[in-house]
Amino acid sequence: MALFGICGHSGAGKTTLIEALLPILNAQGLTVNVVKHSHHDIELEPQRKDSARFRSAGAQEVLLATPYRYAIMHELANETEPGLATLLARLAPADVTLVEGYTSIAMPRLIVHRAAQGRQPRGLGEPGVVAIACDRPDSHIDGTNLPRLPLDDPQRIAVLILHTLHR
Repeated sequence: MALFGICGHSGAGKTTLIEALLPILNAQGLTVNVVKHSHHDIELEPQRKDSARFRSAGAQEVLLATPYRYAIMHELANETEPGLATLLARLAPADVTLVEGYTSIAMPRLIVHRAAQGRQPRGLGEPGVVAIACDRPDSHIDGTNLPRLPLDDPQRIAVLILHTLHR
């Protein structure tokens, strides 16, 4: 499975970039999965709905299926959070999997940076960083000579990803 990470500060545009990359990569005939890691709890269904009630009653996993999609909710209870490899094994096969988060795991990675946030890019010292996509590619960033791409050019960023993954 070809993994490519996207990292950066909250509000830098990681999700927006991934959203723009997906149709470009799909147009290349590639199937693409996305893994997004969050440090926050999520509510997939309100507590009053059936699947949430099943989980509250003690089901370890609930699979919610509709004619449009399905979701598997696994309650961790007292288990530790599974690692990325465990989660990837549950996904359908894909040509490329974009990973937002999991910055400590070595994989080729792009930093998304907005100079307007007034901070140094998040993830500069992380393993596998190959480039920075930024809103102002000419802005000064201390301690790096990584290639910079315009954040508003997802086509060029897709080319970098495919080149890095040898696709």
